[in-house]
Amino acid sequence: MGRGRQKAKHTKVARELKYFSPNTDYNALERELTGSQHDDYSDEASKWAEYAAEDDDTYVTGDEQREQRA
Repeated sequence: MGRGRQKAKHTKVARELKYFSPNTDYNALERELTGSQHDDYSDEASKWAEYAAEDDDTYVTGDEQREQRA
């Protein structure tokens, strides 16, 4: 099968996707964008805060680890 048929199929699909306009639920979109009063991120952050405080963000190479052990 040649490239022409494959390209025609891709063009057809692309055109359908380009001009397809689904019904948009603007109320649901507004709810999603405004969010709720309850912040989920702060709950997660507070739950794991004790572990984050212990982490050291510096990178130690293998040579430096050997020197620290000696």
